[in-house]
Amino acid sequence: MKGAVVAIGNFDGVHRGHQKLLEVTRQIAEGRPWGVLTFEPHPRSFFKPSEPVFRLTPAHLKARLIAGLGATFTTVLDFNAELSSLEASEFVARHLGGVAHVVTGYDFHFGRGRKGNPAAMVEFGKARGFGVTIVDQVSDAGDIHSPFASRSIRQALRHGHMRGAARELGYHWTVMGEVVRGDQRGRALGFPTINIVLEPGVEPFRGIYAVRVRDAGVKGGSAWLGAGYFGNRPTFDTDRTFLEAYLIDFDGDLYGRTMLVELVDLIRPDKRFNSVEELKTQMRKDCEAAIAVLAQINPLTDYPLGRRQEEGVL
Repeated sequence: MKGAVVAIGNFDGVHRGHQKLLEVTRQIAEGRPWGVLTFEPHPRSFFKPSEPVFRLTPAHLKARLIAGLGATFTTVLDFNAELSSLEASEFVARHLGGVAHVVTGYDFHFGRGRKGNPAAMVEFGKARGFGVTIVDQVSDAGDIHSPFASRSIRQALRHGHMRGAARELGYHWTVMGEVVRGDQRGRALGFPTINIVLEPGVEPFRGIYAVRVRDAGVKGGSAWLGAGYFGNRPTFDTDRTFLEAYLIDFDGDLYGRTMLVELVDLIRPDKRFNSVEELKTQMRKDCEAAIAVLAQINPLTDYPLGRRQEEGVL
């Protein structure tokens, strides 16, 4: 990172507040290399491993989104006992040596006991010869009391408020993962689905969603429309939680492929049905509802990641 302009933070979600910070980083760089210094696992996961964090963007997706904003690198530090025990000054000396400029958010803390803060970073920069820019909280115009924040986006997703989450994210919340073999329940019902395993802690509202699905390995590829499901299939008394999607007008094999699933909007809550036939009737209605929702949704092209999502380059 020698000579680079570096944004530091967790950047979970890469939401509109993060996007503003990264845009400031790009502008300061003026053609020099610029990128992100971030941490994995999430610090909360390290300190409380028995309480999985609802990660909006696990490491592989976070790096993809950051690259989509034009960053030339993403450096990931292993958040472990050694890193967490470093004093703020030691952290700067060890990991920011030779950088040209550092950009952080107004609430960024670092070093043992979170004793390092933005003001301290400014002083370290003066002492070590790098510039420092602190980016204030970001919100919609006229709404200074509700800055964009990962925690509020998680709450929106937990309650199925997908459009609210998308407004803060600047793109439709997306899951990225490998398609794995399920128990073939959907195929038996006449609705074959792709199944993706979510990381522990990821808990959106349980129900049926209008989704768009893309192959993560094909930049600029078109999206398949579909009806997605998150839940534990109460009609069949399963004890596992699933994320699956039925792709409308698609017939093929996607096993082993890494896919991007955009959860665009909630159609209905999960529920138990009295019979398989009743469930199949409802699934047909869900597909019709998904098509109707996806036909009316406004693209989020006013925001950088929303625009790239519509272009299929994420």
